[in-house]
Amino acid sequence: MDPLEEPPSRAAALSFPGRLAVAVTVGAVAVAALYHLAMMFLHVAPSNTLSKEHAAAVNDYVYPEFEQNWKLFAPDPLQQNIHVEARAELDKPGGTVATSAWVDLTGRDIAAMRHDPVPSHSQQNELRRAWGFYSDTHDTQEQATGGDRSDLSRSYLLRIVEKRFGTRYEGGRVARIQIRVATTDVPQPSWIAGANSPSTQFRQLPWWPVDTTASGQENAS
Repeated sequence: MDPLEEPPSRAAALSFPGRLAVAVTVGAVAVAALYHLAMMFLHVAPSNTLSKEHAAAVNDYVYPEFEQNWKLFAPDPLQQNIHVEARAELDKPGGTVATSAWVDLTGRDIAAMRHDPVPSHSQQNELRRAWGFYSDTHDTQEQATGGDRSDLSRSYLLRIVEKRFGTRYEGGRVARIQIRVATTDVPQPSWIAGANSPSTQFRQLPWWPVDTTASGQENAS
């Protein structure tokens, strides 16, 4: 090889099928990225003819994983501490059934984030947003108010909690899961006259059977 001749690039050194595979992969990634950006733009943009025409497709793509929350910039930010808790009904060896203690899943997420300089986005928001999605599409009697989105929000919340417990917990098979949410108002500053210690309100959901085919292996213990 002539020492003055430039060596071929890595792409040029590939066979034709290899170059074709690289081109197809790059093209697919570019199309997926553009599609994602277009969907998110239509979701957050002011209402217009295009977003109205494709509202169903945009909502199906965005909810629940890519839902946007702008309350950080709102004039009335969140003023409550919300903890999602859950317990499991367990099928034990010998045919007995036991119920676990309540597990503070939000508390575990907070403990995992504490002292972590780069906590993951899912640690910070996954459980909180799942509950927000559910509560926005159900009334306080747990009746659906959001059509198909209500079923989606219920499945999404249950799937997250299922993964936290795994298929087995405390020596038994997880058969059903119950979720409750503890809501406590952020206390007022001590210098405000009449400031009281806020009490905690609980909202308890019914028992939901576990989908064993979708449960992960993560264990809440």
